[in-house]
Amino acid sequence: MKTLLTISLLLTGIFCPTLLAQDEAKEAHLPKVLIIGDSISLAFTPHVARQLDGKATVKHNPGNAQHTGTGLAKLDQWIGDTHWDVIHFNWGLWDLCYRHPKSKVQGRRDKVNGTLTTTLEQYEKNLNELVSRLKRTDAKLIWANTTVVPEKEAGRVRGDDVKYNEAAARIMNKHAITTNDLHSLTKTFPADQFDGPGNVHYTQQGYQKIGQQVAEHILTVLESEQKESATKQ
Repeated sequence: MKTLLTISLLLTGIFCPTLLAQDEAKEAHLPKVLIIGDSISLAFTPHVARQLDGKATVKHNPGNAQHTGTGLAKLDQWIGDTHWDVIHFNWGLWDLCYRHPKSKVQGRRDKVNGTLTTTLEQYEKNLNELVSRLKRTDAKLIWANTTVVPEKEAGRVRGDDVKYNEAAARIMNKHAITTNDLHSLTKTFPADQFDGPGNVHYTQQGYQKIGQQVAEHILTVLESEQKESATKQ
C-alpha cells in the first residue's frame, strides 16, 4: 500500500506541472479579453469566462472599477503591459449614485440628502478621456451601457440611467465604439431576477443572462477579427 501511495505521489509530481504548463501554453495563444466594470461585471465575468473557455482568456480588472473618476486614476494600472485583443467596459451606476456620509444604507446611498458622485456633464467628459486612452491600446472596444435602475433604489434616481446612457452614446458614436445594450436586456428582467426590491444587483440567473449577452458580443468581435486576419494572409 505504501509503495502504491509513493508511486501515486511521484506520478502526481511529474504529470501535474506538465499538464499545468500545457494549459498555460494553450492560454498563451488564445485572444486576451479584459472586462472593466463594477460589482455587476464582477458577478457576470465568471459566466463569460465559462462560455468563452477554449476561445479566449477572460480577466476582470482587479476589484471594483467604481466610477469614471476611479477609471481615470487606475486605467493604466489595469491595462498594464498586456496586449489585450478585446476590452469590454462600463462605468455608470456609481457615477449617478447619490451618497451621504451619515446614511445607514449599504454604500452610504441617499438620493434625498446625498451628493451626486459625478454630474452628467463631467461623466461625459470623463468617458471621452477614458475612451481616448482605451483606443491607444489597439484592442477592439465594446462599451456596455449601464443597466437599469429599479424603482425604490436608495441612492439612484430612476431615469438617470437613461440620461447617463444617452451621454455615453454620444461619446461612443463619436469614437465609433460598439455598444452592448445591457440596459435594454435588464429592463426586461422580472422582479425575481433582481437581488431584492430596489436593488441594482441580480440573482445568478440574471447574471447568467447578462454574461451570455456579453460573451456573444465578445465572440462576434473575435470572429470578425479572425476573418479580417485571414483575408490579409
